[in-house]
Amino acid sequence: MRFGVFLLAARFPGGSDADALDRTVAAAVAAEDAGFDDVWIAEHHFMGYGVVPSAVTLAGHVLGLTRRVHVGTAVSVLPNQHPVALAEQAALLSLVSGGRFRLGVGRGGPWRDLEVFGTGLSRFEDGFPESLDLLLAWLRSERLGWDGKHFAFREVPVVPRARELPPVVVACTSPGTERVAAERGLPMLLGMHVGDDEKVAALARHGNLYLPHVSAHLVQVADSRAEAEATLMREMPRWLSPGLDGYVTVDDRPRPPRDDASYVRRLCRIHPIGTPADCVAAITRTYRRTNIRHMIFLVEAAGTREATLANIARIGAEVLPRLRTGAGALPPLKSGAEPPPPLGSGTEAPTGPGSGAEGRPGPGSSAEGRPRAGDGEGPGPQGGPGP
Repeated sequence: MRFGVFLLAARFPGGSDADALDRTVAAAVAAEDAGFDDVWIAEHHFMGYGVVPSAVTLAGHVLGLTRRVHVGTAVSVLPNQHPVALAEQAALLSLVSGGRFRLGVGRGGPWRDLEVFGTGLSRFEDGFPESLDLLLAWLRSERLGWDGKHFAFREVPVVPRARELPPVVVACTSPGTERVAAERGLPMLLGMHVGDDEKVAALARHGNLYLPHVSAHLVQVADSRAEAEATLMREMPRWLSPGLDGYVTVDDRPRPPRDDASYVRRLCRIHPIGTPADCVAAITRTYRRTNIRHMIFLVEAAGTREATLANIARIGAEVLPRLRTGAGALPPLKSGAEPPPPLGSGTEAPTGPGSGAEGRPGPGSSAEGRPRAGDGEGPGPQGGPGP
């Protein structure tokens, strides 16, 4: 099992962007001290819901401040940027960190980012498979040219070239994107907005249970479940509601109505909150139900720096040890099949259109489907690139 923290870097009421970033960096360092395996950083633009516009940049800073934990992006939004530029940064961080960098990518949403960055709505609606193929091909190649619908360039050398493919995971909230990940042999990052049954259904559609899929969860430790729920119901809407208002569509498409209090109540119902024993029991149920062996925890929902650091410390001292050793340790993986080595081990073969290392690969698959209207795709509470 692997356990990580998921850091949204939201601007809390009364706080500044500097406060949010300082808290996020402090939480990442605290997570290493508390015994977590990895740290995952969210990416947003033009909103206080998350004040990190480049998860890969902050990941580099955190890698420089830590020595053991792996650091990932949750997620780098591919439609907003050129996949070669992101692949170059991923290779750079993998090399300078000794292989501790992990790359989470996602489709994002039909947000105004597409207008500001000039990439356009088509990069969100039908360009994600080709972007993903180009990113993977760059990471796997010594030289690469491309001739696709969204990208075309003559062959150039790949510099710097990572020794091994950094582990890549794809945020999925729609069957279409699940299919894109499955066709390329990539694990999924499944968000907080869905419970165990929905994650089991996503795994069934993907078809490969034994890839190193990642599951995001809200975790809040308290002296009682009632105390944890009261804290989250009081504090989460204060930063979640104004934050979610920052999701503005690029084409004014209608979006479903939102009831933030009901949504927080649902998160409390489906995620590990309460006493350490409550959290251990809930995490164990999810593991038994889904077989997912990598979970990342949103730890900052209580809305202050002090509460965030205290939550990390309690999870590290009172929850993780019970999941790893003793009577509360999680059972072995179900089924007699052995999981394959993780991506980045150097043993996987490139898969999917445009993933070869030679010549000028063709464009990506067009069978990706589309997310639900108005949705984004990320690990966040409502499927956006946030929590």
